[in-house]
Amino acid sequence: MALNKVEICGVNTSKLPVLTNEEKEELFQKIRQGDEEARERYIKGNLRLVLSVIKRFSSSNENADDLFQIGCIGLMKAIDNFNTELNVKFSTYAVPMIIGEIRRYLRDNNSIRVSRSLRDVAYKAIYARENYMRQNLKEPTVAEIAEEIGIDKEEIVYALDAIQSPMSLYEPVYTEGGDTLYVMDQISDKKNREENWVEDLSLREAMRRLGNRERDIIQMRFYEGKTQMEVAREIGISQAQVSRLEKNALKSMKNYLS
Repeated sequence: MALNKVEICGVNTSKLPVLTNEEKEELFQKIRQGDEEARERYIKGNLRLVLSVIKRFSSSNENADDLFQIGCIGLMKAIDNFNTELNVKFSTYAVPMIIGEIRRYLRDNNSIRVSRSLRDVAYKAIYARENYMRQNLKEPTVAEIAEEIGIDKEEIVYALDAIQSPMSLYEPVYTEGGDTLYVMDQISDKKNREENWVEDLSLREAMRRLGNRERDIIQMRFYEGKTQMEVAREIGISQAQVSRLEKNALKSMKNYLS
C-alpha cells in the first residue's frame, strides 16, 4: 500500500489545510447551525487525521485510495456525532471511529474481492446517503441517491450489494425488550407468498381466528410481501413489536392447523 504518494483519491495531500483550535471551534458552531460550507471546511481540515490513521494499516496490502475513502466516511460520522460539551479533543474522538470504519471494511472485504469501479460507486452512494439522512432525517430511496450522484439506480444496487459480506439469515440484527430480530425477519418473500399461502384456504380460516392487528400483520407480511420494517411504519409500532406479534400469530395458526 503506497502511502507516500502525493495524491490520494484526487486529493493533493501535500496541500491539505491545517485548522487552528479557534477555527475548529468557530466551524463547529456553524456546523451545528447547519452550515454545509463549514462542514466541508472541517472535513478538509481533518483529512491529515485520516492519513495518519491509514498508515497503521500499511501491512494490509489494501489500496490506499480505498482506505482513504473509508476513513473519510468514519471522519464524517465523527463530525456528525461529536459532542463539543464533553471537553474531549475532536481527534481523540474521531480516531477510534475512523479505525473502526476501516476495520469493518477490511473484515467485510477480505473474502470477496470487488472491482475498483464498483467500490467507487458504492462509496459515492454511501456518502450521498449519509448526507441525505443528515439533512432530511430519513432514509433516502435508491432513486433519490441515483439522482444525487448521477448514476443509474440499478448500478448503485449492484455496487452496494457487491461490497456486502455474506451473512446467515439467522444473524441477529438487534434486541429490543427481550425480542431478538434476525436478518430473515427483514426479508420479504415475493416468490412463494402466492403458492404457499393463498392457495391453502385452511390458512384463511386460521387467520380469521386472529386479532385484527395480528391478522393485518400476517396479511402484509405474507400476502403483500412487506418487510417487518415496512409493516411497522404502516401500523405505527416498532419492528420488535411486529416481530413479536407475527411470531404469536404464526404460533396460533400452527396450533389451529395441527
